[in-house]
Amino acid sequence: MLDTIFYPIEWAIAFIMVMAHKLLTLIGLDSAGGATWALSIVGLVVVVRVLLIPLFVRQIKAQRGMQLIQPEMKKIQDKYKGKTDPASRQAMSQETMELYRRTGTNPFSSCLPLLLQTPIFIGLYRVLYYQIPQHAQGGIHEGDFGYLTMRLATEAHNAVLFGAKFSDTFMQATAGNPSRVLAVILIIAMCATLFITQRQISMKNMPPSALEGPMGQTQKIMLYMLPAIMGITGFNFPIGVLLYWTVSNLWTLGQQYYVIRNSPTPGSEAEEKYRERLNAKRVRKGLPTLEEEASAARLAAAAEKPQGQREQPKRNQPKKSAPKAKRTQGPDGKPLNQATPSSPQSPNSGSAVESPGNQSKGQASGNQSKGQNPGNPSPKKPRNKK
Repeated sequence: MLDTIFYPIEWAIAFIMVMAHKLLTLIGLDSAGGATWALSIVGLVVVVRVLLIPLFVRQIKAQRGMQLIQPEMKKIQDKYKGKTDPASRQAMSQETMELYRRTGTNPFSSCLPLLLQTPIFIGLYRVLYYQIPQHAQGGIHEGDFGYLTMRLATEAHNAVLFGAKFSDTFMQATAGNPSRVLAVILIIAMCATLFITQRQISMKNMPPSALEGPMGQTQKIMLYMLPAIMGITGFNFPIGVLLYWTVSNLWTLGQQYYVIRNSPTPGSEAEEKYRERLNAKRVRKGLPTLEEEASAARLAAAAEKPQGQREQPKRNQPKKSAPKAKRTQGPDGKPLNQATPSSPQSPNSGSAVESPGNQSKGQASGNQSKGQNPGNPSPKKPRNKK
């Protein structure tokens, strides 16, 4: 099963190593020498890492983004702390995914280069431990393996680097064998470069706030745990695989150093050193520092801010008072007389409204003068019909 799955990867690894070996022999190196085949493995590292540069850039951005959003992540975790009901868990997951979407962060992007190198690591292990010995002269599959001919397989199998074969492991080598010494040196170098690489990105290229919270603690634990795991398992790796991982870690260290030096994370220790270098360079050239230039730009922007048309002052319009309620009581507390609708007045009445006392007298005098009964209106005379 594994032979079928890893056959294309093993074939590609053997092809790259053969091409690098051929290039090295063209410049005069010994075809069967251990240094030639060691540099062929280095060539494999170069080709693989060049192909992984886009993913490495994404890894740097993802690691930076994941650590920068830790304060917001901690707020979400504190918000739902102690809540174990399904609704709260779902709400927490939704808010976390919304945070990833809003900040453009993918927690799996930081693992892509390592995940993609894992099949190459396994493939190289199988090429050095199985394919080269088996296809070399006298092997159980004596013959060619793609571009890896039987002659090249025999040379690679018999090649020695500091007295150790590339397929030797620490556990299989006998006591006093140079393979053990070289294996220990490569294991130490592999773990040291891995530790420095992790510390470089987590400690020097991150602001202090990003190193707090659960993610910061996890980062600190992985800083020591991952090299320890690689160191323990490294005793079972062939010399060629240990060489591959050590050179690959050195490549990562250099590549990461260049990225952090020229594009540090805002607020980190690396950014402070980056600004110090820029200010020192500007001072040598007679230019103002970055802080002085930013302050001058702010002052210039404030001075050149266009003045808009002066707004005319607006008069304060007096507020309309609400209509006063009618008085229903007098000063003595007694209710006031409400005006009643006037009864029909005679045409000869002197006034529309009269007081109750004078009304009867006025009507009596008026009726007596006209010969009418008081309180009765004058009857209309019928018109003579012609």
